[in-house]
Amino acid sequence: MSSDLKLQLAELMRVALLSVAPGEGSSEIHIERPKQASHGDFSCNLALQLARSLKRNPRQLAELLVSELPYSSLLDRTEVAGAGFINFHLAPAARRQVLRGILQQGENFGRATSGGGRTVLVEFVSANPTGPLHVGHGRGAAYGDSLARLLTFAGWSVTSEYYVNDAGRQMDILALSTWLRYLELGGGQSAEHVVFPPNAYQGEYVRDMARQMRLAHGGRYERSLTQLAAGTPGLPDATRTDAEAVRQRENQLDALIANARLLLGEEWRYVHDFVLAEQLADCRNDLEETGVHFDVWFSEQSLFATGLVARCVERLAKAGHVYLQDGARWFRSTTFGDEKDRVVQRDNGHYTYFASDIAYHLNKCERGFARLINVWGADHHGYIPRVRGALTALGIDESLLEVALVQFAVLYRSGWKAQMSTRAGDFVTLRTLREDVGVDACRFFYVLRKSDQHLDFDLDLAKSQSNDNPVYYIQYAHARVCSLLDLWAGDAETLAAVDLAALEGSRELALAARLGEFPEVVEQAAAELAPHLVAFYLKDLAAEFHSYYNAERILVDAPAVREARVALAAAVRQVIRNGMSILGVSCPESM
Repeated sequence: MSSDLKLQLAELMRVALLSVAPGEGSSEIHIERPKQASHGDFSCNLALQLARSLKRNPRQLAELLVSELPYSSLLDRTEVAGAGFINFHLAPAARRQVLRGILQQGENFGRATSGGGRTVLVEFVSANPTGPLHVGHGRGAAYGDSLARLLTFAGWSVTSEYYVNDAGRQMDILALSTWLRYLELGGGQSAEHVVFPPNAYQGEYVRDMARQMRLAHGGRYERSLTQLAAGTPGLPDATRTDAEAVRQRENQLDALIANARLLLGEEWRYVHDFVLAEQLADCRNDLEETGVHFDVWFSEQSLFATGLVARCVERLAKAGHVYLQDGARWFRSTTFGDEKDRVVQRDNGHYTYFASDIAYHLNKCERGFARLINVWGADHHGYIPRVRGALTALGIDESLLEVALVQFAVLYRSGWKAQMSTRAGDFVTLRTLREDVGVDACRFFYVLRKSDQHLDFDLDLAKSQSNDNPVYYIQYAHARVCSLLDLWAGDAETLAAVDLAALEGSRELALAARLGEFPEVVEQAAAELAPHLVAFYLKDLAAEFHSYYNAERILVDAPAVREARVALAAAVRQVIRNGMSILGVSCPESM
């Protein structure tokens, strides 16, 4: 509805422009919302835009344009402000007409067409399935899912995807960790002599999987600990944290994995696939309980199974972007702005994670999406140039790929700050957070800041039932309207035809104007990949409604006034519903 108003105002300005400067009649005319309500409902900078070419003082040019504006019932008044801005103040009838559109369009109000049905792939979370999701992953999940919903609302054909890293070293470490805990449960020699590496996965969930293996298979996977430890390097002093000590511990871990593979033979695949299936199922359930549902779960292993990784590296090599050094093959990523070249195939013939990631992005492109959006943790910022460089080297337009960075969230309660380390097992899980504060608060608080900004998650605030808790405040506004409509006991379907002329108060007209902003908020948020703008808008809308509700009696005796005010409240409810659905947050009818 507001987009229609902007178009109508732009046409009025064009008529004025043709009168003042016929030669500039094809100029682009921008109608925007001013930042301050006192500056009107809409503003136009056309005079500032054309002042130089017309060699006129911008303010005088603005006054001349205003004098040539044709009459319109849309406008209450038009004024020139500042250096030459033209501010439009809508007539009450124009402000009220948005309410009609909301009540008629219902859940479709605010939907945009900017996407034009084009396809977009949104890949997010994509955490290694090596343990429960923690609160850092939760922010990426809430942001990515809200972004997918937002783009769908803006007219895009969205596919949401989780990239399962099921072919890398981390899965081998988890398999080894679980097997060692399994050996501990065997009693006797195994239990006494298992030395659990400090850099393996330590969480209780690893012990749980080991118990499941024991329960299902008994001692089937028992092996000699002497053979397991054979040839593995000794561990440095436990107190050492220098780079060399870290390297030695990682080398020992790799040696243990290699020995475990030899000792278990074909059984290693069972252990690996068992822990993968367990953690992937837990991840899927955890996300679904948070309201996050993926269209596609894409396996990294499939890239190797189909030979795409090898073909991708060969394609880069044929194009002259790969060279051999010290037995390894390197991608010339510095050619494309990276800080150094990157190994794509090690001297032992194994492909690197980066090689499979290049192949994955090639696969995305080959699936024909018009747009690719990756949601990555902020610590992956340096990874962007090399991936874009690889796309360019493959002959693909790098602008196809957009990356939205998400900062981790830090939990606070009474000054306590949680640490998160998946291998150490010392982290707060997403499941724990969700059970503590609820799904709605969990999701809303995660998107209450721009994704690349640091987020302090206040647990006490998220659980409070107060006006300071934004999700409670918005949901309470929705519940208030539901209660009001129950008391009114009229036919809600007839509200779209109610005479709204009785809405004349400044609060009512301001609330109607706020409702009219929703379609623009959706378009801006979609364009900027910024669901937090919807959250901000809903906070402001709820505050404005609560203020109106507390200042005015809605169910008055006068039928015309009562019906009009109920229609206004119902429009507020609808817009809250539409906005909260984008964020994946519920709207209870009573609280």
